[in-house]
Amino acid sequence: MYRRSTGTLQVFLVHPGGPFWSKKDSWTIPKGEYDDGPDTKDPEAPLVAAIREFLEETGFPAPAADTHAYISLGTVKQPSGKLVTAWAFEGDCDPALLVSNTCIIEWPPRSGRTITIPEADRGAWFSLEDARTRIFQGQQTLLDRLNQALSP
Repeated sequence: MYRRSTGTLQVFLVHPGGPFWSKKDSWTIPKGEYDDGPDTKDPEAPLVAAIREFLEETGFPAPAADTHAYISLGTVKQPSGKLVTAWAFEGDCDPALLVSNTCIIEWPPRSGRTITIPEADRGAWFSLEDARTRIFQGQQTLLDRLNQALSP
C-alpha cells in the first residue's frame, strides 16, 4: 500500500513477528505464499493471493482484484532464493490498528518446543528513502519500480 502525504510518497511496511526479529529493524511488504504448481487442482491467482495475504497480515482490506487499482511491480528474487511477485495500490490505514494472523514456529530453533507468533507484529508508514534502509534487501527493487511507475 502506498499513499501521498504532504507531497511525499510513503509505503506501508510490516515488521515480522517473533523472537528472531524482535530486536531487528527489518521490514517487509505484507506477503505470503500461494499454490501455483502443476499438482495444484485449483491454483490461486497471484494477485488474489496477494490481496488475501495483505488482509491476513494486516487486518486491512485491499481493493478487489477485478479493479484497476493495482500497479504491477513484477517479481524479484530475494537473497534466500524466494521469488516475490508484488503489486501496489493507493490507500491509507492507521498502523496502530494492525491485526495479524499467527503462525507456529519452533523456538528456540531445534528445541522441539513451539510457540505461536504473529506474522507481523506492527506496521508503519515510511518515505521511500527511509523504507529503502529498512526493507529486506531483496525487496528494494520493488520500491524503485513503484517510484518509477508513479513518476510523471
